[in-house]
Amino acid sequence: MAKGPKRPQPAGLPSREEILRFIEQSPAAVGKREIAKHFAVRGADKIALKALLKDMTDEGLVDMAPGRAFHKHGGLPRVTVLRVAAVEGDVVWAVPERWEGAGAPPRLRVMEKGRRSALGVGDRILARTEERGKGHVAHPMKKLQAGGESIIGVLVSDTGPGGKPMTWLRPADKRARFDFAVADMGDAAIGDLVRAELSGRGPATKARVIDRIGDPFAPRALSMIAIARHEIPHIFGDETLAEAEKAAKLPLTPDGREDLRELPIVAIDPRDARDHDDAVWAAPDDDPANKGGWRAIVAIADVSYYVRPDSALDREARRRGNSVYFPDRVVPMLPETLSAGVCSLKAGEDRAAMACHLTVDKHGKVTSWRFTRALVRLRANIAYEDAQAAYDAGQGADGWGEDVLPSLQNLWSCWILLAKARAARSPLDLDLPERQVMLDEAGSIAEIRVRERLDAHRLIEDYMIAANVAAAKALEAKKSPVMYRIHEPPSREKLVSLKDYLDTFDQNFALGQVITPAVFNRLIDGFSGDDRLPEIMQAILRSQTQAYYGPANAGHFGLALGSYAHFTSPIRRYADLIVHRALVDSYKLELPGKPKGFPERTGLGEADRKGLSHIGEAISALERRAMEAERETVDRYVAAYLATKVGEIVAARITGVQPFGFFATVDGLGGDGLVPVSTLGSERFIYDEAARTLDSEHGRTSYGVGQRLDLRLMEANPVSGALRFELPDAPEGGFRNRPLRRDGVKKDKAGKHMVGKRGRPANVRHKGRKR
Repeated sequence: MAKGPKRPQPAGLPSREEILRFIEQSPAAVGKREIAKHFAVRGADKIALKALLKDMTDEGLVDMAPGRAFHKHGGLPRVTVLRVAAVEGDVVWAVPERWEGAGAPPRLRVMEKGRRSALGVGDRILARTEERGKGHVAHPMKKLQAGGESIIGVLVSDTGPGGKPMTWLRPADKRARFDFAVADMGDAAIGDLVRAELSGRGPATKARVIDRIGDPFAPRALSMIAIARHEIPHIFGDETLAEAEKAAKLPLTPDGREDLRELPIVAIDPRDARDHDDAVWAAPDDDPANKGGWRAIVAIADVSYYVRPDSALDREARRRGNSVYFPDRVVPMLPETLSAGVCSLKAGEDRAAMACHLTVDKHGKVTSWRFTRALVRLRANIAYEDAQAAYDAGQGADGWGEDVLPSLQNLWSCWILLAKARAARSPLDLDLPERQVMLDEAGSIAEIRVRERLDAHRLIEDYMIAANVAAAKALEAKKSPVMYRIHEPPSREKLVSLKDYLDTFDQNFALGQVITPAVFNRLIDGFSGDDRLPEIMQAILRSQTQAYYGPANAGHFGLALGSYAHFTSPIRRYADLIVHRALVDSYKLELPGKPKGFPERTGLGEADRKGLSHIGEAISALERRAMEAERETVDRYVAAYLATKVGEIVAARITGVQPFGFFATVDGLGGDGLVPVSTLGSERFIYDEAARTLDSEHGRTSYGVGQRLDLRLMEANPVSGALRFELPDAPEGGFRNRPLRRDGVKKDKAGKHMVGKRGRPANVRHKGRKR
């Protein structure tokens, strides 16, 4: 429901920004009384303050916690109820019991007085939260009636103390270090994937099954683990589905649209694409003023026509934030009636589109742009591999119309200029491999391979970047709100860490220079042909900040662009839908007619305009959730693929080093696995944190990031995606037969790392951080 106009603010009241700043900086809970006292609001102004706070709540700027205390929307209240999620040695971690922010709930370290914690997993506490560094800590005020922590895992049968048969819960999170004894299986059976509640402390922690999810090893089921673990919405409600069916029947006519159906527009996508957002066309520019230049059109599905602001479809799309793509399924942002139906650009069918018209000069610079609502009819949907093969051979495929190949050739000719302009801009050039899981018709793994990178991929990428830049600059020119895609430069802290790492290669990295993407590209070029290039690119990637969405422009460092917005994928990203709506408003592209039962407007709604910052924060968090879920699922498929190869020798590369061992990934497949330090040999090992190496005390052996070696695969767990390796010549049980503590690494009085039971010295010590 649209909200009314913003109330005029009396002169005696603080601004919204001042109230937010006070709430964020106050060490205690903040209610209306505290706000009035702090800003000296008296008399009749208190009524106006109450109305202002209601407006701020409606606008999504603040939330009201139990007890009528305010906190920043999506953030942590100053005083709140927490649930203990983990106890790691003397360190207690808790999460908010009630969390309505986007993404996973934050973990807070509980700061208790005294040396020994009395808290166990599942305990509930009333606590005062405090922001510290980049995270939060919690100061307990009162212990509440105990509850339980929810965890996803698989039920397994194994022995317990004294060899007694027991049922255990094996967590689906590869970072988990324990299996948990099951006190109550409910109606689940051994082998089932379940959601359970934990209670108790340490060895006494018990799991009680509260929900049976299904068989984790059924065909196309591995993604369900990530969906359940990250609580990704994957079932549409009846209201949303009914509205999607109704929206799909909206009339599609040329009225108010530019008719582009005669142009040979084509879509180039992955062969296994589930939806088709974008299509492209190019032709030489016949304008004498742009001799040697080109005209291009990037046509994007007009999702804003079907998904109106503040509708049930809109609310659900915003709640999901984006589509999530797994090897075995897609969890779409929009119901398939739209995402794979009328919104998807398919050859031979009339489709609604937002058209970005670009003028490209002979140097590849985009000199002008305009946006229209259009009607398109694609000539072909082409896979990247087929487009590349057709261009290379100069011959179209069977079933293509006679104008498809010339259309491809024009696209390539225009792209060659765009690519030259891109090279001159020198964006960050990290060519990192992407794993592709191929399934057979039964849903079983047929092959895992690295996705080939073709010029056809770069071609589409550069057209999309050009359209995204045009959308951002067009909205800026119209003084419109913009949902920017922001990638800030690396922080000094990360650059210092990168410099320390590069020092171990005798590679100088000057911190005093102006850091641009070109600086990193020169570094990459310096390692061209070197076996260490992949690890150098990984180190550069780790130094980068994470991109996010927001209305305050800070540029896109990685692409070396001053203004950038996402415009080209509104079927699968809510940010793009916001940009489309802003373009509708800015270019006055509302269509004639009033569809019955639908909001009239297709431009920005009230919720869009008032809550742009909050929407940006929310969809950024949802994007991070989707990326983590997708990555975890690929790791699970890799583990499932390797499960038949346990005991075999595999070629691997070290990807990370820690005091407790090193991580390695199987060449060509990915999936990280641990080689415990206890299995490396009888010598003591020194952990060099700056160099990221484990070096034997007498210098005989060293293990460092990027090193290639053969390893024996000892374990592959498809449920968690975890792998475990040993050296090929390691005796059974390890050289010292002393496993790592599963509850973390401790230090002795001399500062050396200790592992093993009862604090016995292990075969590793810490060299320390270089300064």
